[in-house]
Amino acid sequence: MNSSTDLSLPTGFRGIVANIGVKDSTDDLVIVATDGPVAASGVFTQSRFVGPSVLVSREHITNLQASAVVVISKNANVANGQQGEDDAREVVALTARHVGCEPDDVLVASTGVIGRPYPMDTIRAGFADISGQSWSAQLGDIARGIMTTDTVEKTSSATIAGSSAVVSGVAKGVGMIEPDMATMIAIILTDADISAEVLQSTFSRVADSTFNCVSIDGDTSTSDTAIIMSSGAIADVSHDAFESALMQVCTDLARQIAADGEGAETLIEVLVDEARDEAQARRVAKSIVNSPLVKTAIHGADPNWGRIAMAVGKVNDDDIDQNNVVIRIGSKELFPQQVSERELEELSSYLQGDEVLVHVSLGISSGTARAWGCDLTDGYVRINADYTT
Repeated sequence: MNSSTDLSLPTGFRGIVANIGVKDSTDDLVIVATDGPVAASGVFTQSRFVGPSVLVSREHITNLQASAVVVISKNANVANGQQGEDDAREVVALTARHVGCEPDDVLVASTGVIGRPYPMDTIRAGFADISGQSWSAQLGDIARGIMTTDTVEKTSSATIAGSSAVVSGVAKGVGMIEPDMATMIAIILTDADISAEVLQSTFSRVADSTFNCVSIDGDTSTSDTAIIMSSGAIADVSHDAFESALMQVCTDLARQIAADGEGAETLIEVLVDEARDEAQARRVAKSIVNSPLVKTAIHGADPNWGRIAMAVGKVNDDDIDQNNVVIRIGSKELFPQQVSERELEELSSYLQGDEVLVHVSLGISSGTARAWGCDLTDGYVRINADYTT
C-alpha cells in the first residue's frame, strides 16, 4: 500500500489539473483521460435530489465504458433546473473536444455548494486557457484538484499481486457523508486488463464494504460519485488479486475520509462481529458510528460505554439480545464484565489518541462488518454554520 501523493497515474491514463476560477484561486478542474473508450463503472448517490452530474454520468456509463472523467470542484451544480443540466452537458462537450473523444464517453462529477449555477463564461474561458497545457498531472495533483473543505489530499495505490499492474485512487469528502451506494467523489484507476462486467461487479461489491461504511454526519450528498476505469494495459491479472488490491485502496481512502471529517480530531473505527450476517453487522456498526452521543463521548475522552449500548439497542432486530452482547473500547471489555474506576481512567487516555476502536460482538452468528467515522467537535458546527457566509 502506498499513499504517496507524487505517484504517477497507472499506464494508459493522463491527467490535467487547473484553476479556471470557479470559486477562488485553488485548482477546480480535473480531467483524467485515456486514448480511447475503456472499461468503466460507477456507483452513485441514491438521493432523490441529485444533480445533473450524477444524471449525465449514469446515462453515459450504461454501456460500461468511458474515455474521460471531468470534475468541477467548489460548485455542485445541483437544483438549477434545466439550465443546470444544459451546463453539465456543455462541460462534457468541452471536455470531449479537449480530449478528442465522443461526449457520450465522458463522465462528469461536481462538488460544492448546492443551488449555485456554474459560472459558464468563466468555465468556457478556462477550457480555452488549458488548450496548450501538458497532460502531466500526478495522483496528488488530481486529489488536490477535487478538494472542497478537505484539509488534506487523499490518495492511495497498491500493486496487484502476481503482476506489475496497479490500482490507484483519489477521493474527496469531509462532510455531508453517509453514502447510499457511494460517497463523496472518488476516482479509481487501474491498468489491469479487467472486463467491464467483472469491473462493475467487483467495484460494486468493494464500494459497498468500504465507501458505503463511512459516515461523518449521517447525511447523504446529492452528488456522491465513485468511478473506476481500467485501461487494460497489463494482461493476465488474477481477478482475486485485483479485488484484493482494490479493497486495500478503497479501504485506505475510506479511512482517510473519516479521519478528515469536518472538524474531526479522532478517527473512529467500529468493528461488529458475531452478527446474524454482514448486513446486520453493518446496521449496528453504522448505528454506533452515527450516534452524536458516542461521537461526543469519544471527543471528550469519556469512556461512557452506555452510549454504545444505546446505539446497539436502537437497532430493532429481534435476535439482538443484550445478554449475549460484548462491548469493548480498544481491547478493553466494558460489558458485561465490569471495570474499575482506575481502568476507566486508563481508557480515557486511550480515547485521547488519534484513532479509537469500538468493538461489539453480538453473540449470534459469524457476520462481520466495519464502519468508519469521526468524533463530533465544535469545529464541525462552526464549519457548517458558516459554510456559505
